[in-house]
Amino acid sequence: MIRIFNHYLHRQTLLQVFFDLGLILFAVVAVVLSQGESAQTVIPFAASHGLSLAGCMFVINSATGFYQHVHNRSVTESCARALLGLMFGLPLAYAIFSFLPANTVHRETITMVAMAAVAAVMVHRVYAAHSGTQSRLRTRILIFGSGAVAKTVGGTLRAADPHAQIVGYFAGPNEENSEVPHGELIQPKGTLTETARALDVDEIVVALSERRGGSMPLRQLLDCKLYGIRVVDIATYFEKTLAQIKISHVNAGWLIFGDGFNQGIVRTAVKRVFDLVSSLAILVVTLPVMLVTAILIKLESPGAVLYRQERVGLNGATFKVIKFRSMRSDAEKDGKPRWATVNDDRVTKVGRFIRKVRIDELPQLLNVLRGEMSLVGPRPERQFFVDDLVNKIPYYAVRHSVKPGVTGWAQVRYEYGSTVEDSIEKLQYDLYYVKNHTLFLDLLIMLETVAVVLTGKGAR
Repeated sequence: MIRIFNHYLHRQTLLQVFFDLGLILFAVVAVVLSQGESAQTVIPFAASHGLSLAGCMFVINSATGFYQHVHNRSVTESCARALLGLMFGLPLAYAIFSFLPANTVHRETITMVAMAAVAAVMVHRVYAAHSGTQSRLRTRILIFGSGAVAKTVGGTLRAADPHAQIVGYFAGPNEENSEVPHGELIQPKGTLTETARALDVDEIVVALSERRGGSMPLRQLLDCKLYGIRVVDIATYFEKTLAQIKISHVNAGWLIFGDGFNQGIVRTAVKRVFDLVSSLAILVVTLPVMLVTAILIKLESPGAVLYRQERVGLNGATFKVIKFRSMRSDAEKDGKPRWATVNDDRVTKVGRFIRKVRIDELPQLLNVLRGEMSLVGPRPERQFFVDDLVNKIPYYAVRHSVKPGVTGWAQVRYEYGSTVEDSIEKLQYDLYYVKNHTLFLDLLIMLETVAVVLTGKGAR
């Protein structure tokens, strides 16, 4: 994992991005040079047209979910995503290179090569997703511990990354009862440091069930770090591996004294400018969709097209969220708030579709323009549920330290949830966002939101 602007990215993801960008640039530069053009012509040409196309393909591949670290995607689904990417990529390549000067030598050839490079990128995305060659790049991990906590770490790591190279479990000094498979216990080859070096370990995850009474060999862990082996505690491990903060393995001290949770003036100003510019642009682009949606809602069922409902926002202040009505007008005729469920019978036919592709969220852009919400942030909840969840879930109120968002890290990372357990899972993503939010992470979430909409796998 590599940390960029407070957000952890897999090394494979960065390599994929650089490969795609490099392939397109190489193809463009090579075809121009083959036509006898000088280097002085190639460099500005590649910088303008080649980089423009490469940047567009990065956005397309991100929006279609090809850079997401997913292991259970079928070949059919990957091919479908590639075809969707080609539907946008090929016309963009043709359009970008149609701006070449009319007197450019072999203009048609250059355009065709650029389009072929786009096709090659998509073919390689499908191949890379299923070839299994990326497993050679995995980090070799030693889990320090053999109890219940260590077992949880190992299971979580394998679930998140089937190709993870766990070299084994190294039992702590005071851990008498092992809960991990006996065959995965490491037979010590001297000290922890000597064992880690002998096994060519890249990272040690400290997952001791008991951390008192001399069970933490601090000097040996320091020696490991001095030899270039990364040493992380369990909270940091979950943060970087799952992109969430596990509230069951974190304490207030870790949150207070660790990095993150930066709410400075500059970040606030940048986020506000981003919200204003982006929400206005999205409103203009989606206005026809919103008009058609309003007509369909009105035709299907009686009642208002839009509905306003009180939600909890920044610092616990309440505001009226604006959304397209997706349920019957009498959805809560008894006056009692209810969680929305997956197959909620209160949802209309039009409502079911617009909820699936997130169209019902578009009117919230008005809340963004009014400063009550942000484009990216935790999902705003109703006061009734907030009061209940604050009493049941530790650190739940922390999510109100930033503005709620139209989309967010939890929305794109976790499927539909309607229970307290689901709220806990989503809170752990929200905490990660609140701790690490930057403009870079906001842009990534926006791209993943496009992937969610295009695939119809909206998490609500």
